[in-house]
Amino acid sequence: MVAYVFDVDGTLTPSRIRMDETFRQEFLKFQETHDTYLVTGSDYPKTLEQVGEEILSNVKLIFNCCGNEVRHREKIRYKSPWKPGGLVLLSCKTAVSISQFPIKTGNHLEIRTGCMNLSIVGRNATHEQRQEFVKWDTEYGERERIADFLRPQFSELDFTIAGETGLDIFPKGKDKSQVKDWIEDEIFFFGDRCEEGGNDFALANVAEMVYHVKNWQETQEVLRKISNE
Repeated sequence: MVAYVFDVDGTLTPSRIRMDETFRQEFLKFQETHDTYLVTGSDYPKTLEQVGEEILSNVKLIFNCCGNEVRHREKIRYKSPWKPGGLVLLSCKTAVSISQFPIKTGNHLEIRTGCMNLSIVGRNATHEQRQEFVKWDTEYGERERIADFLRPQFSELDFTIAGETGLDIFPKGKDKSQVKDWIEDEIFFFGDRCEEGGNDFALANVAEMVYHVKNWQETQEVLRKISNE
């Protein structure tokens, strides 16, 4: 048996945006004949907003917050107790302040179950401001630079690149590879941040098959091929 496990941002949807309707309908059809799971750094309400209730009701399990919150439909099966301490929060705020990216819109730290997300541009940013950061990050590697600033201070934590603008922060080992503890079947994993340092890397490293996609359109193309086999 095969378990098809999907990242969300950049894999099933554009980052933080609703799923394309044509793809959503195709994915629902795929779920009729294949076991599907979702794993994302986002929390449950954001995932619900992006992919919709119908898809979530048909997945076997959903792993939110990098696997630190596990649900079957709306029922919580597991929640990590970890929360960032004051020194971590202070250092992350310092990291935002020293970033050379000129646009900072506020709401830079979001504490989630068992992890935290850092956004240099901030969650108040417009789509256009987010895209400005994407260009800056692509050219200068800003998120990796900030991660390199934080890693030596907290050897017990991982700092991984997530989505278009964020860094996911969590205790070592409390990453997406936790999915493996819940699934006995072979894992075929779809993710857009499977490179070392990305928040999909840990699961990609233990999955039986990895589809490292650039965007949701590539995922759609692969699923069409699988469905036609």
